[in-house]
Amino acid sequence: MHMIKKRMLHFAAALIFVFSLTACVETNSAARSTEQTSARTAKARGKQSDEVKLTHKIIQKGQPGADAVTLTFGVTGDVHGRLYAYDYAVCEETAASGLVKTYVLAQELRAQNPNTVLIDVGDTVQDNSADLFNDLDTHPMIQALNYMNYDIWVLGNHEFNFEKEFLARNIRHFNGSVLSANIKNTKDGSHFVLPYQLFDIEGVRVAVIGMVPPHIPMWEAAAPSHFKGLEFEDPIAVARKTVDSLKGQYDVLIGAFHLSRTGEYGTNSGVIEIAKQIPEFDLIFGGHEHARYASIVDGQNGDKTWIIEPGAYGWALAVGEVQVKKDNGTWKVVSVKAENRETAKIAADKAMEKEFNFVHDKSVADANLIVGKVTADFIPRVDYITGKDKVTTMPTIQLEDTALIDLINDVQLYYTKADISSAAAFRSDMNLKKGDFKKKDVAFIYKYSNTLRGLNMTGENLLKYMEWSASYYNTAKEGDVTISFNPNVRGYNYDMFEGIDYDIDISQEAGNRIKNVKIKGQDLDPKKVYKVAVNNYRFGTLQSLKLATPKDVYYDSYEVMQDAGRIRDLIGAYVKKVDKGVITPKVNYNWKIIGFDPNVEGKDKILDEIRAGTIKIPTSADGRTPNIKSINIHELKK
Repeated sequence: MHMIKKRMLHFAAALIFVFSLTACVETNSAARSTEQTSARTAKARGKQSDEVKLTHKIIQKGQPGADAVTLTFGVTGDVHGRLYAYDYAVCEETAASGLVKTYVLAQELRAQNPNTVLIDVGDTVQDNSADLFNDLDTHPMIQALNYMNYDIWVLGNHEFNFEKEFLARNIRHFNGSVLSANIKNTKDGSHFVLPYQLFDIEGVRVAVIGMVPPHIPMWEAAAPSHFKGLEFEDPIAVARKTVDSLKGQYDVLIGAFHLSRTGEYGTNSGVIEIAKQIPEFDLIFGGHEHARYASIVDGQNGDKTWIIEPGAYGWALAVGEVQVKKDNGTWKVVSVKAENRETAKIAADKAMEKEFNFVHDKSVADANLIVGKVTADFIPRVDYITGKDKVTTMPTIQLEDTALIDLINDVQLYYTKADISSAAAFRSDMNLKKGDFKKKDVAFIYKYSNTLRGLNMTGENLLKYMEWSASYYNTAKEGDVTISFNPNVRGYNYDMFEGIDYDIDISQEAGNRIKNVKIKGQDLDPKKVYKVAVNNYRFGTLQSLKLATPKDVYYDSYEVMQDAGRIRDLIGAYVKKVDKGVITPKVNYNWKIIGFDPNVEGKDKILDEIRAGTIKIPTSADGRTPNIKSINIHELKK
């Protein structure tokens, strides 16, 4: 009996040891997990430098020896905070998005070619609740690029939406090379980040040049601290100069540009023109436009250059492949091909999702914070023709005054104490539905992290501003059944005004459309100075149009409230303070469209065919502007 008890005591001791060991292992594992999460969520501390000092070193991939080499490039762009395949503005999964999906495709590329070069062409850290993490030592989007082992990050214009210290910190913390050849430090003319990156890939010398749109000082005019000490040069001139400086240092030349196919604001510095004028490029990856294309540009001397862009949000991984062969000791390009590999049907990488679940969890929780109640739908018919919530024909919000735009303008008028306010519809399907008013709803109706400005503006300049905005509409023709939009004007550049009554005569050409203007029952006085509320982005536009200057600013929400002064936050605060948490749609119909015949004979039948889908209203080639051509009864009869 004594022996049995002794053995049982030894057994119990052994069990205690095993359980202790198991508990220790679990605790250590949990500790490691906690430590890892803690490192990812570490806050930036102390004063942050806005200086960047990068040193160029040739990156070697593989060893020389073969006489024929395949060079592979995988490129993302305009991901805009989509780490997960999720849109936090509506709290929905989005199949064709997310770095967690492009990572799967990137891994497949590397399995086929271990020396693949992975590049992101910018607009990475902004949008989709990404600003929730701006106080971290390293932003999760940059952590994700490091996790995926990106070789290059090219800066986009939206990287400059925040303080320069934030950008500089994340540039320093990116493990690869940060590029943009056309950003210079004003103090000494040096490059802000690297202009190019050289690779030695299996003995083949590869140069990658980066570029960003030069209009950042205009877009960020309301926040010059975002680009302090920097100047932005013309991409095509810089590209030519950079290529010349690299002569003899590369066998294959790649462009990684946060540039659209065509230049903006009258410039010709787009991807197509660069491909035409600088035939040395073997392959160019574009961005900024959110476009989906892979095509060949015919150069000036009969040469051909592939250009490609992978849409936005992680819609695809752009894959470029350059075949080279050694000929008398010199590498010659044998072939180039490019394609977009879509993510919609790709399953997300589970390990990466787990690694960054703190981002998803916090974003979802933040999006679902209840800030009030909505008593009724703000726009009963989101699609003007079908009445459905998804716009497939014409968006009501840009065809008539709505309670939603009135709400945004009311918020802006409240904080600026202005006479007049302007606001744009950042989404054609934006709406507030009856029920809980959640923080995600604010992001849904106000997509960007803009701040608010109050400007002193003469009546003459106000009228010019309104005419500029009204150029969004195409000129109406006799027989038009629908009203349409100018495909060259983005929807976010069409502002609707409050505090002023006016008509838009679309029978007239752009520049002569604003009619019957009244302010508080009085005619607009061209000489009088009015107080006008605009967002910081539009203030930049008005400066470029010579309609406003920094001296005209009498109110800056960011100066007054810092991050709490972003218009999205002001909407939430207004609902709590002024509406006491309960908002009811109110619209005063202070503007309307005229110069359009609403009673065209046969209109009802055509509208029925549009609803049925037998007649399609055209959208822009990139899909970003709906309703770009009016349906005309005479043209249908041809």
